[in-house]
Amino acid sequence: MQRSTRLIGLSLGADICWPGAYEQIIRKLNLELTLGDEVIDFAVERVKVEPFSLQQPCRYDMVLDRLTHWFHTSREWIKKSVIMDSLYVLNNPWAIQSMEKHTTYCAMMKLGLPVPETWMLPPKTGPEHEDSNQMMQQYGKLFDLNTVGEAVGYPNFIKPYDGGGWRGVSRVKSGGDLKAAYDASAQSVMHVQESIEGYDLFVRTVGIGPQVEVMRYDPTAPLHARYVVDFFFTNGPEWKYLVDQMLTINGFFGWDFNSCESLRRDGVFHPIDFANACPDFQVTSLHFHWPALVKNMIRWSLFCAATKRKVSPNLSWEPYFEVARRDLPFRERLAGYADITRERMQVDAFREFCDTHLSHVDEVALEFFGSPACKALVHAKVSALYPAHEIEKFTEHFWGLIQFWCKTEADRMSRSTG
Repeated sequence: MQRSTRLIGLSLGADICWPGAYEQIIRKLNLELTLGDEVIDFAVERVKVEPFSLQQPCRYDMVLDRLTHWFHTSREWIKKSVIMDSLYVLNNPWAIQSMEKHTTYCAMMKLGLPVPETWMLPPKTGPEHEDSNQMMQQYGKLFDLNTVGEAVGYPNFIKPYDGGGWRGVSRVKSGGDLKAAYDASAQSVMHVQESIEGYDLFVRTVGIGPQVEVMRYDPTAPLHARYVVDFFFTNGPEWKYLVDQMLTINGFFGWDFNSCESLRRDGVFHPIDFANACPDFQVTSLHFHWPALVKNMIRWSLFCAATKRKVSPNLSWEPYFEVARRDLPFRERLAGYADITRERMQVDAFREFCDTHLSHVDEVALEFFGSPACKALVHAKVSALYPAHEIEKFTEHFWGLIQFWCKTEADRMSRSTG
Protein backbone atom coordinates (compact mmCIF):
# COMPACT_ATOMS: atom_id res chain seq x y z
CA MET A 1 0.00 0.00 0.00
CA GLN A 2 1.07 3.57 -0.68
CA ARG A 3 1.89 5.63 2.41
CA SER A 4 1.29 9.38 2.37
CA THR A 5 1.01 12.36 4.70
CA ARG A 6 -1.79 14.92 4.46
CA LEU A 7 -0.38 18.32 5.33
CA ILE A 8 -2.83 20.77 6.91
CA GLY A 9 -1.85 24.44 6.94
CA LEU A 10 -3.07 26.94 9.54
CA SER A 11 -3.15 30.46 8.09
CA LEU A 12 -3.37 32.52 11.26
CA GLY A 13 -3.65 36.07 12.50
CA ALA A 14 -3.64 36.80 16.24
CA ASP A 15 -5.03 33.35 17.11
CA ILE A 16 -3.37 31.76 20.14
CA CYS A 17 -5.62 29.32 21.96
CA TRP A 18 -7.41 27.20 19.36
CA PRO A 19 -4.40 26.50 17.07
CA GLY A 20 -2.49 25.13 20.06
CA ALA A 21 -5.42 22.94 21.07
CA TYR A 22 -5.97 21.81 17.48
CA GLU A 23 -2.30 20.84 16.99
CA GLN A 24 -1.94 19.02 20.29
CA ILE A 25 -5.14 17.00 19.95
CA ILE A 26 -4.26 15.89 16.41
CA ARG A 27 -0.84 14.77 17.64
CA LYS A 28 -2.47 12.84 20.49
CA LEU A 29 -4.89 11.15 18.07
CA ASN A 30 -1.84 9.55 16.40
CA LEU A 31 -3.84 8.86 13.25
CA GLU A 32 -2.88 6.32 10.60
CA LEU A 33 -5.85 5.67 8.34
CA THR A 34 -6.40 3.20 5.55
CA LEU A 35 -8.39 4.78 2.73
CA GLY A 36 -8.57 2.72 -0.44
CA ASP A 37 -5.01 1.81 -1.38
CA GLU A 38 -3.46 4.49 0.83
CA VAL A 39 -2.23 4.52 4.41
CA ILE A 40 -2.52 8.13 5.57
CA ASP A 41 -1.14 10.10 8.46
CA PHE A 42 -1.39 13.84 9.14
CA ALA A 43 0.87 16.78 9.84
CA VAL A 44 -0.07 20.33 10.82
CA GLU A 45 2.00 23.38 9.97
CA ARG A 46 1.51 27.12 10.46
CA VAL A 47 1.62 28.96 7.14
CA LYS A 48 4.30 31.64 6.82
CA VAL A 49 3.84 34.93 4.97
CA GLU A 50 6.57 35.24 2.34
CA PRO A 51 7.11 36.12 -1.35
CA PHE A 52 5.87 33.46 -3.75
CA SER A 53 6.00 32.62 -7.42
CA LEU A 54 2.60 32.35 -9.06
CA GLN A 55 3.73 28.94 -10.35
CA GLN A 56 5.11 27.77 -7.01
CA PRO A 57 3.47 24.45 -6.07
CA CYS A 58 1.38 24.43 -2.89
CA ARG A 59 2.60 21.94 -0.30
CA TYR A 60 -0.67 21.76 1.61
CA ASP A 61 -3.61 19.42 1.11
CA MET A 62 -5.90 21.74 3.05
CA VAL A 63 -5.60 25.18 4.64
CA LEU A 64 -7.69 26.46 7.52
CA ASP A 65 -7.69 30.18 6.85
CA ARG A 66 -8.14 33.07 9.27
CA LEU A 67 -6.59 35.86 7.19
CA THR A 68 -8.07 36.29 3.71
CA HIS A 69 -10.92 38.55 4.80
CA TRP A 70 -8.39 41.30 5.56
CA PHE A 71 -4.81 40.36 4.60
CA HIS A 72 -4.34 40.54 0.84
CA THR A 73 -1.03 38.67 0.53
CA SER A 74 -2.46 35.54 2.10
CA ARG A 75 -5.70 35.96 0.16
CA GLU A 76 -3.88 36.02 -3.16
CA TRP A 77 -1.62 33.11 -2.20
CA ILE A 78 -4.66 31.03 -1.34
CA LYS A 79 -6.51 32.02 -4.53
CA LYS A 80 -3.43 31.09 -6.56
CA SER A 81 -3.23 27.74 -4.77
CA VAL A 82 -6.89 26.95 -5.35
CA ILE A 83 -6.56 27.64 -9.08
CA MET A 84 -3.14 26.12 -9.68
CA ASP A 85 -3.06 23.27 -7.15
CA SER A 86 -6.72 22.49 -6.31
CA LEU A 87 -6.09 23.41 -2.67
CA TYR A 88 -9.10 22.93 -0.39
CA VAL A 89 -9.49 25.87 1.98
CA LEU A 90 -11.83 26.79 4.82
CA ASN A 91 -13.34 29.19 3.58
CA ASN A 92 -13.51 29.59 -0.19
CA PRO A 93 -11.73 32.95 -0.80
CA TRP A 94 -14.05 34.02 -3.61
CA ALA A 95 -17.12 33.40 -1.49
CA ILE A 96 -15.59 35.53 1.27
CA GLN A 97 -14.65 38.41 -1.03
CA SER A 98 -17.88 38.68 -2.99
CA MET A 99 -20.51 37.75 -0.42
CA GLU A 100 -20.50 40.67 1.96
CA LYS A 101 -23.50 41.29 4.23
CA HIS A 102 -25.47 43.11 1.53
CA THR A 103 -25.39 40.11 -0.83
CA THR A 104 -26.20 37.63 1.91
CA TYR A 105 -29.23 39.66 2.97
CA CYS A 106 -30.52 39.72 -0.61
CA ALA A 107 -29.88 36.02 -1.16
CA MET A 108 -31.63 34.89 2.00
CA MET A 109 -34.56 37.24 1.32
CA LYS A 110 -34.81 35.54 -2.08
CA LEU A 111 -35.05 32.17 -0.30
CA GLY A 112 -37.74 33.51 2.02
CA LEU A 113 -35.85 33.94 5.29
CA PRO A 114 -37.32 36.73 7.49
CA VAL A 115 -34.37 39.13 7.21
CA PRO A 116 -35.28 42.51 8.77
CA GLU A 117 -36.24 45.41 6.46
CA THR A 118 -32.98 46.87 5.14
CA TRP A 119 -32.10 49.88 2.95
CA MET A 120 -28.77 50.91 1.43
CA LEU A 121 -27.55 54.52 1.43
CA PRO A 122 -25.09 56.18 -0.93
CA PRO A 123 -21.89 57.18 0.92
CA LYS A 124 -22.05 60.51 2.70
CA THR A 125 -18.71 61.46 1.16
CA GLY A 126 -17.90 60.38 -2.37
CA PRO A 127 -14.84 58.27 -3.18
CA GLU A 128 -11.55 60.02 -3.89
CA HIS A 129 -11.80 59.62 -7.64
CA GLU A 130 -11.44 62.23 -10.34
CA ASP A 131 -14.90 61.47 -11.77
CA SER A 132 -16.70 61.29 -8.41
CA ASN A 133 -17.90 64.91 -8.15
CA GLN A 134 -19.09 65.04 -11.75
CA MET A 135 -20.89 61.72 -11.43
CA MET A 136 -22.70 62.76 -8.25
CA GLN A 137 -23.66 66.15 -9.68
CA GLN A 138 -25.27 64.49 -12.69
CA TYR A 139 -26.74 61.36 -11.17
CA GLY A 140 -26.74 61.70 -7.40
CA LYS A 141 -30.37 62.06 -6.41
CA LEU A 142 -31.13 64.27 -3.44
CA PHE A 143 -33.04 62.38 -0.79
CA ASP A 144 -34.58 62.94 2.61
CA LEU A 145 -32.71 60.69 5.04
CA ASN A 146 -35.54 60.72 7.55
CA THR A 147 -37.88 59.31 4.87
CA VAL A 148 -35.61 56.26 4.76
CA GLY A 149 -35.54 56.09 8.54
CA GLU A 150 -39.33 56.20 8.73
CA ALA A 151 -39.68 53.56 5.99
CA VAL A 152 -37.44 51.24 8.01
CA GLY A 153 -38.93 52.34 11.33
CA TYR A 154 -37.38 53.64 14.53
CA PRO A 155 -35.37 52.46 16.34
CA ASN A 156 -33.08 51.02 13.70
CA PHE A 157 -29.42 50.26 13.11
CA ILE A 158 -27.12 52.02 10.68
CA LYS A 159 -24.03 49.96 9.85
CA PRO A 160 -21.52 49.34 7.04
CA TYR A 161 -22.89 47.03 4.36
CA ASP A 162 -19.69 44.97 4.60
CA GLY A 163 -18.87 45.46 8.26
CA GLY A 164 -17.78 43.08 10.96
CA GLY A 165 -16.97 43.14 14.66
CA TRP A 166 -19.54 45.91 15.32
CA ARG A 167 -17.41 48.35 13.28
CA GLY A 168 -19.35 51.56 12.62
CA VAL A 169 -22.64 50.23 14.03
CA SER A 170 -25.05 52.72 15.63
CA ARG A 171 -28.50 52.14 17.10
CA VAL A 172 -30.60 55.19 16.28
CA LYS A 173 -33.90 56.23 17.81
CA SER A 174 -34.78 59.30 15.75
CA GLY A 175 -34.13 61.18 12.55
CA GLY A 176 -31.59 63.34 14.36
CA ASP A 177 -29.67 60.30 15.55
CA LEU A 178 -29.75 58.84 12.05
CA LYS A 179 -28.42 62.06 10.51
CA ALA A 180 -25.57 62.27 13.03
CA ALA A 181 -24.55 58.66 12.39
CA TYR A 182 -24.78 59.08 8.61
CA ASP A 183 -22.74 62.30 8.70
CA ALA A 184 -20.02 60.45 10.62
CA SER A 185 -19.93 57.52 8.17
CA ALA A 186 -17.77 59.40 5.62
CA GLN A 187 -17.01 57.14 2.62
CA SER A 188 -18.55 53.97 4.10
CA VAL A 189 -21.54 52.55 2.24
CA MET A 190 -24.19 52.07 4.90
CA HIS A 191 -27.24 49.94 5.53
CA VAL A 192 -30.18 51.11 7.60
CA GLN A 193 -31.81 48.05 9.10
CA GLU A 194 -34.92 47.45 11.16
CA SER A 195 -34.32 46.75 14.83
CA ILE A 196 -36.12 43.62 15.99
CA GLU A 197 -37.76 45.09 19.06
CA GLY A 198 -39.36 42.90 21.69
CA TYR A 199 -37.30 39.78 20.94
CA ASP A 200 -37.21 37.17 23.68
CA LEU A 201 -34.19 35.11 22.56
CA PHE A 202 -30.88 35.92 20.86
CA VAL A 203 -28.96 32.94 19.50
CA ARG A 204 -25.70 32.50 17.66
CA THR A 205 -25.15 29.36 15.61
CA VAL A 206 -21.73 28.27 14.37
CA GLY A 207 -21.45 25.89 11.44
CA ILE A 208 -18.28 23.89 10.75
CA GLY A 209 -19.00 21.70 7.76
CA PRO A 210 -22.31 19.94 8.48
CA GLN A 211 -21.88 20.34 12.27
CA VAL A 212 -23.87 23.16 13.87
CA GLU A 213 -23.61 24.44 17.43
CA VAL A 214 -26.56 26.48 18.73
CA MET A 215 -25.74 28.85 21.61
CA ARG A 216 -27.73 31.43 23.52
CA TYR A 217 -26.12 34.85 23.22
CA ASP A 218 -26.42 38.08 25.20
CA PRO A 219 -25.05 41.07 23.22
CA THR A 220 -25.54 43.37 26.22
CA ALA A 221 -23.12 41.42 28.43
CA PRO A 222 -19.35 41.97 28.60
CA LEU A 223 -17.48 40.12 25.85
CA HIS A 224 -16.41 37.29 28.14
CA ALA A 225 -20.03 36.59 29.15
CA ARG A 226 -21.97 36.99 25.88
CA TYR A 227 -22.04 33.29 25.07
CA VAL A 228 -24.37 31.99 27.76
CA VAL A 229 -24.07 28.56 29.33
CA ASP A 230 -27.60 27.26 28.86
CA PHE A 231 -29.02 23.94 27.71
CA PHE A 232 -32.78 24.28 27.37
CA PHE A 233 -33.48 27.57 25.59
CA THR A 234 -35.11 26.09 22.46
CA ASN A 235 -37.40 23.18 21.79
CA GLY A 236 -36.77 20.43 19.24
CA PRO A 237 -38.45 22.07 16.22
CA GLU A 238 -36.72 25.40 16.94
CA TRP A 239 -33.33 23.70 17.20
CA LYS A 240 -33.88 21.96 13.86
CA TYR A 241 -34.96 25.25 12.31
CA LEU A 242 -31.78 27.00 13.47
CA VAL A 243 -29.60 24.14 12.23
CA ASP A 244 -31.36 24.11 8.85
CA GLN A 245 -31.02 27.89 8.59
CA MET A 246 -27.26 27.72 9.26
CA LEU A 247 -26.79 24.90 6.73
CA THR A 248 -28.83 26.81 4.14
CA ILE A 249 -26.68 29.93 4.45
CA ASN A 250 -23.38 28.05 4.39
CA GLY A 251 -24.32 25.71 1.57
CA PHE A 252 -25.65 28.54 -0.60
CA PHE A 253 -22.37 30.46 -0.35
CA GLY A 254 -20.01 27.50 -0.20
CA TRP A 255 -18.82 28.26 3.34
CA ASP A 256 -17.34 25.65 5.67
CA PHE A 257 -17.02 27.87 8.74
CA ASN A 258 -19.48 30.64 9.51
CA SER A 259 -21.73 32.01 12.23
CA CYS A 260 -25.27 33.39 12.26
CA GLU A 261 -27.03 35.63 14.76
CA SER A 262 -30.81 35.34 15.03
CA LEU A 263 -33.44 37.06 17.16
CA ARG A 264 -36.69 35.34 18.10
CA ARG A 265 -39.78 37.53 18.17
CA ASP A 266 -43.29 36.07 18.38
CA GLY A 267 -41.89 32.62 17.64
CA VAL A 268 -40.07 33.73 14.44
CA PHE A 269 -36.26 33.76 14.19
CA HIS A 270 -34.95 36.76 12.25
CA PRO A 271 -31.35 36.34 11.01
CA ILE A 272 -29.50 39.65 11.38
CA ASP A 273 -25.81 38.87 10.88
CA PHE A 274 -24.69 35.80 8.97
CA ALA A 275 -21.71 36.64 6.75
CA ASN A 276 -18.76 36.07 9.03
CA ALA A 277 -15.61 35.12 7.15
CA CYS A 278 -13.66 34.66 10.38
CA PRO A 279 -16.04 33.52 13.15
CA ASP A 280 -15.14 33.89 16.79
CA PHE A 281 -12.96 30.94 17.81
CA GLN A 282 -11.36 32.22 21.03
CA VAL A 283 -11.59 30.68 24.48
CA THR A 284 -11.89 34.14 26.03
CA SER A 285 -15.34 34.58 24.53
CA LEU A 286 -16.54 31.03 23.83
CA HIS A 287 -15.25 29.51 27.13
CA PHE A 288 -17.64 26.58 27.87
CA HIS A 289 -18.52 26.19 24.18
CA TRP A 290 -14.92 26.35 22.92
CA PRO A 291 -13.95 22.66 23.28
CA ALA A 292 -16.92 21.44 21.24
CA LEU A 293 -16.08 23.83 18.40
CA VAL A 294 -12.43 22.77 18.40
CA LYS A 295 -13.55 19.14 18.15
CA ASN A 296 -15.89 19.97 15.28
CA MET A 297 -13.04 21.69 13.43
CA ILE A 298 -10.75 18.71 13.96
CA ARG A 299 -13.30 16.27 12.57
CA TRP A 300 -14.23 18.33 9.50
CA SER A 301 -10.69 19.37 8.57
CA LEU A 302 -9.36 15.81 8.88
CA PHE A 303 -12.19 14.55 6.68
CA CYS A 304 -11.51 17.23 4.04
CA ALA A 305 -7.77 16.57 4.04
CA ALA A 306 -8.00 12.78 4.11
CA THR A 307 -10.52 12.52 1.29
CA LYS A 308 -8.95 15.35 -0.74
CA ARG A 309 -12.27 17.13 -0.83
CA LYS A 310 -12.60 19.26 -3.95
CA VAL A 311 -13.27 22.97 -3.84
CA SER A 312 -16.15 24.07 -6.06
CA PRO A 313 -14.91 26.44 -8.77
CA ASN A 314 -18.19 28.37 -8.68
CA LEU A 315 -21.33 28.81 -6.61
CA SER A 316 -24.35 26.84 -7.81
CA TRP A 317 -27.53 28.57 -6.63
CA GLU A 318 -30.18 27.17 -8.95
CA PRO A 319 -31.01 24.07 -6.82
CA TYR A 320 -31.88 26.40 -3.93
CA PHE A 321 -33.94 28.67 -6.18
CA GLU A 322 -35.80 25.64 -7.52
CA VAL A 323 -36.88 24.75 -3.98
CA ALA A 324 -37.77 28.41 -3.36
CA ARG A 325 -40.20 28.30 -6.28
CA ARG A 326 -42.16 25.39 -4.83
CA ASP A 327 -45.54 26.09 -3.27
CA LEU A 328 -44.57 24.79 0.16
CA PRO A 329 -44.75 26.12 3.71
CA PHE A 330 -41.56 27.98 4.52
CA ARG A 331 -40.26 25.46 7.04
CA GLU A 332 -40.53 22.70 4.44
CA ARG A 333 -38.64 24.84 1.96
CA LEU A 334 -35.97 25.56 4.58
CA ALA A 335 -35.60 21.82 5.22
CA GLY A 336 -35.24 21.33 1.47
CA TYR A 337 -32.46 23.94 1.29
CA ALA A 338 -30.65 22.26 4.20
CA ASP A 339 -30.89 18.85 2.50
CA ILE A 340 -29.11 20.29 -0.56
CA THR A 341 -26.32 21.47 1.74
CA ARG A 342 -26.10 18.12 3.52
CA GLU A 343 -25.64 16.40 0.18
CA ARG A 344 -22.98 18.91 -0.88
CA MET A 345 -21.17 18.46 2.43
CA GLN A 346 -21.26 14.67 2.04
CA VAL A 347 -22.90 14.14 5.41
CA ASP A 348 -23.19 10.36 5.09
CA ALA A 349 -19.55 9.97 4.04
CA PHE A 350 -18.46 12.36 6.80
CA ARG A 351 -20.33 10.42 9.48
CA GLU A 352 -18.92 7.11 8.23
CA PHE A 353 -15.41 8.60 8.23
CA CYS A 354 -15.84 9.81 11.83
CA ASP A 355 -17.29 6.50 13.02
CA THR A 356 -14.56 4.49 11.31
CA HIS A 357 -11.47 6.60 11.92
CA LEU A 358 -12.21 9.21 14.59
CA SER A 359 -14.17 7.28 17.20
CA HIS A 360 -11.55 8.15 19.84
CA VAL A 361 -11.72 11.94 19.31
CA ASP A 362 -14.11 12.45 22.23
CA GLU A 363 -11.89 10.54 24.64
CA VAL A 364 -8.65 12.21 23.54
CA ALA A 365 -10.22 15.68 23.53
CA LEU A 366 -11.72 15.21 27.00
CA GLU A 367 -8.30 14.30 28.38
CA PHE A 368 -6.66 17.29 26.68
CA PHE A 369 -9.22 19.88 27.82
CA GLY A 370 -8.60 18.82 31.41
CA SER A 371 -4.82 18.99 31.11
CA PRO A 372 -2.20 21.54 32.23
CA ALA A 373 -1.30 22.02 28.54
CA CYS A 374 -4.80 23.30 27.84
CA LYS A 375 -4.71 25.60 30.87
CA ALA A 376 -1.42 27.02 29.59
CA LEU A 377 -3.12 27.96 26.31
CA VAL A 378 -5.95 29.64 28.21
CA HIS A 379 -3.40 31.58 30.24
CA ALA A 380 -1.53 32.64 27.08
CA LYS A 381 -4.70 33.92 25.43
CA VAL A 382 -5.83 35.79 28.54
CA SER A 383 -2.35 37.31 28.90
CA ALA A 384 -2.58 38.68 25.35
CA LEU A 385 -5.90 40.44 26.01
CA TYR A 386 -6.21 41.37 29.69
CA PRO A 387 -4.30 43.78 31.92
CA ALA A 388 -1.75 42.18 34.22
CA HIS A 389 -3.87 42.46 37.35
CA GLU A 390 -6.74 40.50 35.74
CA ILE A 391 -4.79 37.69 34.09
CA GLU A 392 -4.99 35.15 36.91
CA LYS A 393 -8.63 35.97 37.69
CA PHE A 394 -9.82 35.45 34.14
CA THR A 395 -7.58 32.47 33.50
CA GLU A 396 -9.28 30.71 36.42
CA HIS A 397 -12.69 31.91 35.23
CA PHE A 398 -12.35 30.48 31.72
CA TRP A 399 -10.56 27.37 32.97
CA GLY A 400 -13.41 26.69 35.39
CA LEU A 401 -15.97 26.89 32.57
CA ILE A 402 -13.91 24.48 30.47
CA GLN A 403 -13.81 22.07 33.40
CA PHE A 404 -17.58 22.34 33.65
CA TRP A 405 -17.71 21.37 29.96
CA CYS A 406 -15.45 18.41 30.74
CA LYS A 407 -17.90 17.23 33.40
CA THR A 408 -20.92 17.53 31.11
CA GLU A 409 -18.97 15.83 28.30
CA ALA A 410 -17.94 12.95 30.57
CA ASP A 411 -21.57 12.53 31.65
CA ARG A 412 -22.69 12.52 28.00
CA MET A 413 -20.10 9.92 27.03
CA SER A 414 -21.07 7.76 30.00
CA ARG A 415 -24.73 7.85 29.01
CA SER A 416 -23.96 7.01 25.38
CA THR A 417 -22.00 3.90 26.38
CA GLY A 418 -24.18 2.90 29.30
